[in-house]
Amino acid sequence: MEPEKPNKPDLKTGAGVTVVEEAPPSVKENIKEEIDLLKKKTQKESVLQELEDLKDPTKTQIYKSMFRVKHEPTPRSRSLGVLTNVFLHLHPAKINRDAVRFSYTWGMGGITFYLFIVLTFTGILLMFYYHPSKGQAFQDILYLENDVPFGKLLRNMHRWAAHLMVITTWLHMLRVVLTGSYKTPREFNWSVGVVLLVLTLLLSFTGYLLPDDQLGFWAVTVGTTWLERLPGLVTKGPSVRRWECRPTTTFDSRCWADPSSMRTPCSEATSGIA
Repeated sequence: MEPEKPNKPDLKTGAGVTVVEEAPPSVKENIKEEIDLLKKKTQKESVLQELEDLKDPTKTQIYKSMFRVKHEPTPRSRSLGVLTNVFLHLHPAKINRDAVRFSYTWGMGGITFYLFIVLTFTGILLMFYYHPSKGQAFQDILYLENDVPFGKLLRNMHRWAAHLMVITTWLHMLRVVLTGSYKTPREFNWSVGVVLLVLTLLLSFTGYLLPDDQLGFWAVTVGTTWLERLPGLVTKGPSVRRWECRPTTTFDSRCWADPSSMRTPCSEATSGIA
C-alpha cells in the first residue's frame, strides 16, 4: 500500500482561470505574521517616523488617548466633539450592547460612584458634630453615637461605605485589566483611574485617625513608620519622632482637612471618566 499523500488545495476551473481554494490559516501562520509585523515596527524607518510624529503633539498616542476626536472645522468633527464629551453630552448617542452588559462590567464603576455620593453626603453631615482636636475628637464620637438621633447609623453608613468603596475600586481596576480596557485608545482613562485609586486609599487611611481611638492611633503609627522606611521619599512622617509616634492636634486637623478638601476634585474626576 502506498502512503497517504497530503491533501492538496482544491482546484476550480472556470472561463480559462484556475482558482485555488486555500486552507484557513493555522495558529503557526498567525504567529509568524505577528512576528513579521513586530520586525517591521522595529525597523529604522518606523522609528524615525515615530520620532517625527513627536514633533507634532497632536500625532502622539498620549494626545490621541486624551482627545479622541479630530479638531477639524467639519460638521462631523463638531458633532463627534459634542456627542463624545461627558460634560456636553452625558449619555453617548450610540453604544455597543455588549459593552454595558453586567457580566462584562460587573457594575463596579457605577457602584463605586454611588458609594462616593454616600460618603460625600454622610461626611458633610458628620462635619457638623466633629471637632478636629486631640481632646475633643473622641468625645464628639461618643456624643454622636449616644446622643445624636440616628448618629450611630450615620457614622456606620459613612464607615462601611468607605470600606466598600476601597473594595469596589480594586474590583473595578481588576475588571479593566481582565477585559483589556486599558489598551489603546484608553491609556488616559487608565492613568486617571490609577490616580483615583491612590487618592481613594489615601483618603481611607486618613479617615482612620479622625475618631482618635486606639485603632486610629496604631493605624497612623504603622503608616507613618512605613513612610520613614521608604528611601529618598521622606525622613520623618508628619509630627512623628524617630522612635515614638505621637499624632498631635495638627496632624488630626490635616487628616480631617484632606477628605474634606478632596471631595470636589474627586467628584469631578470620577464624573469625567464615568
